[in-house]
This record gives sequence, C-alpha cells and structure tokens, in this order.
Amino acid sequence: MLSCFPITIPIFVKRELMKKLILIAIIGLGIISCATQNTAKNMKDLPKEWKHTTNIYEVNVRQYTKEGTFKAFEKEMPRLKNMGIRTLWFMPITPIAQEQKKGSMGSPYAAADYTSINPEFGTMDDFKHMVNEAHRLGFKVIIDWVANHTGWDHVWTKTHPEFYLKDPDGSFHRASGMDDIIELDYKNPEMRLAMIDAMKFWIKETDIDGFRCDLASWVEVDFWEQARPEVEKIKPLFWIGEYDELENPEYGKVFDASYSWKWMHKSEDYYKKDLPLQELKDLLIQYSNIGDGSMRAWFTTNHDENSWNGTEYEKYGIITKPMAVFSVTWNGIPLLYSGQELPNMKRLEFFEKDPIEWTNTYQMADFYKVLLDLKSTSPALRGGDPNVGTYILNTTANDKIFAYLRKNGNDEVLVVLNMSKEPVDFSIEDANVSGVFKNVFTRMNKNFEEGKNFSFKPGDYAVFEK
Repeated sequence: MLSCFPITIPIFVKRELMKKLILIAIIGLGIISCATQNTAKNMKDLPKEWKHTTNIYEVNVRQYTKEGTFKAFEKEMPRLKNMGIRTLWFMPITPIAQEQKKGSMGSPYAAADYTSINPEFGTMDDFKHMVNEAHRLGFKVIIDWVANHTGWDHVWTKTHPEFYLKDPDGSFHRASGMDDIIELDYKNPEMRLAMIDAMKFWIKETDIDGFRCDLASWVEVDFWEQARPEVEKIKPLFWIGEYDELENPEYGKVFDASYSWKWMHKSEDYYKKDLPLQELKDLLIQYSNIGDGSMRAWFTTNHDENSWNGTEYEKYGIITKPMAVFSVTWNGIPLLYSGQELPNMKRLEFFEKDPIEWTNTYQMADFYKVLLDLKSTSPALRGGDPNVGTYILNTTANDKIFAYLRKNGNDEVLVVLNMSKEPVDFSIEDANVSGVFKNVFTRMNKNFEEGKNFSFKPGDYAVFEK
C-alpha cells in the first residue's frame, strides 16, 4: 500500500517549472495552430474527384410531381439513383417575387429573398431533410444561384435599394428583355458581401455541394473570383456556370464547368438545316482546345430549351438518341433534365403549374443507366482529365457518321453515331481502333481485327468498351 505525503517544492523551482510549462504550452499551441491551418488548407485544396465522373440531373420541382414539393420529389430519388444519376441540380428554391410576376405563379428566377424557401415547395426543414436523404443515397446536391438580378419586391429593394442599378429617372433597371426582374449593381462592394453571405447561408444551413450559377457571364468575373474562395472557406464546392467558355474564356478560371451553348445551337441547325457534319466536328475541336482546366456540360434539353424552343425531339428528330449518347460520352459532364427518362414529349409551361405526365413506364431509363454507369466507372470517360485522350476517327462515311475513341491507359471507349437521316453502310478506317471491344448495350464482343464494318439504320448508335 502506498502512502501519499505532501511534498514541499522550493519557490525558485516552482518558478523554473512554470516557465517550462508555459514554454511547452506556447509550442503546443503553435503546433495546433499550424495543424489547424494545414487542415484548412488541405480542405480548401481537397480535390473534388467526383466532378470528373459525375453527371447532373436538373430538377424542376414545380413540374416534377402533382404536389410540386420537396417531399414529393424525395420519393423519386431512389429511382434516379438506380438510373445512375449522381448530382441533383435544383432550379431556384427561393421565394418568387410577386410584383410584376409573369403568369399566375411567376418565374423561380425572380427571387424575393435569397435566404428563405419558396413556400410552394415546402419548408426549410423539408429541404434540409431532402438534402440529407440525397446525401444518404450518395447524391451530390447543387442549387441554382441567380446572382445577376432579383424580382421587383425582393427584400433588398426595401432594405438596400442602393444595391441595384438605376435608370436615369432613379427607378430600378430592368434586366434586358425580362420585365419581371431588376439588375443588381456589382460596383457596390457591400452588395457583393451580402451576396456572398447569402451563398454561405445555404452551405452552413443545408450542406449543399455547389452552385449552378444562372447567367454567370452577366455578372463581372471578378465577383466570382471574390466569391468562390470566400464561400469555400466552409467546404470545397462544385461550380457550374451558365456561359459558353468559347465566348467568355476568362470565366473558365473560376468555374469547374460551363455550358456548351454554341454546340447546342449549331447541332440543332445541323439537323434542321442539313449543315455539313464537319462543322460540328470543327466546333468540337475548338472546345477541346480550351483544355482540361475546366469542363463543358453537354445536353439535349434543359428548362429553357424545353419551355421556349421545344423538346429534344422537336430539335433533333431521328438523331435525338445519338445526340444523347454523345452528351454522356464526350469529354465533359452530361446534363439531363426532368422527364427525359420517360421520354417527355411536351413543352412544360414555365409560369404555370404543368406537371410532367409520368406513366410509371420509364422507357429511356435503361438506356441512360447503361450510359451513366459507364460514364461513372470507365477511366476513359473521365471529364476534364488530361490523362484521357479523345480522338475523332476516320470512317468511309465521314459526312454521315461521327465516330470517336476515348482512351486512358489501357481503358478505351469507342462511340459510333449515325448523324444522318438515312441508312449508312460504312467501316472505320483508323489505326487507333484495334482489338476486341464489348458493346455496352448488347454485351456482345466485336473483334476489330476481323473487320470494322457497320450497317446503321437512321438513329443508330453503338458504344463499345475495352
């Protein structure tokens, strides 16, 4: 048994001991401080690996279900996960301004408040619950961010009217061509800080994973350069901007991905006006020359295109499926819109309630699942990865057939598309293609050493992996 007795320590020993303890504490704090700073730096620099293999599915909450709510959409998420969807993009979820609104319900792009929920969709708790469930299922979640403008009765019009551009008569400045929205003044530093705080709100409160930035190039690029590092002090995020990098290259230094508007318009003209296929190939070379520091999003439809310019079938007719195959397999990020898995054959109203006409038969779901799963798993389909080479191939029908190979080490994906309105017999005559590939749709092998011949009907496509 041990006995404990009080020990008397001389005063000078106590002083020396205290000095050493203080020194140790200071050193310890310094180590902790450095470790904290390094952790923060590592978090900031954490590579968003998932952006190279992801796809994006745009959710139109208003039209997705009869209820038009977060709770109703949440029930659809397991189906979308099974289809291979990786990232959910929600069109604006903020309240809609009532003054000068369009239609009976207004545009979700005319915000009344940046930091609250549109009651049409439910409550903030409903949104948080949906995001948590999405994360549990393995989705990433991004929200639409409308930084260029607000609605006429946004809370800032009353609390901070100086945040807005003004006409000579002192009235708020309408956005070009849109009567229901007014533009913000990005020369106002206080407005910029308020906008950044509003973006931070959604990260802190709901743990979303990024932003789809509406009309990104209508906002000065130096705002995005200011905003991104500030917002990402909370966590690394994914940023896709609505702009075309061929037209606004400076924005590519800030955003992970951009739109491919020139491609969309050119490909529609190609089909409707019978343009030469070479014009599409030349445009793709221009996009490829941008490099892999940023990515392009490829799509056949979205909310604007569907409502204002028609469905993907109106735009592309018989080559709709080949265009969809291209969107998933070319270098970049595939972007899908609500209802494409049906397929949706109607233009959805924008300012009124007009639900998608679901049939519980998702005719295109298996088609997209094959493609999206391949995109997610094949090293050869990684977007924005300099290790991946993309090669446009020579065929005996270059004016009708678009064939290309994507290659990453020993992994290869071969895509062959009939971009014409007629049957085509052709062969691939390109040294880049050799060996045995498996057709990802039929699961049949094709040995290209034994022949590179094809016979395609209008609308045909083939995707092979090796």
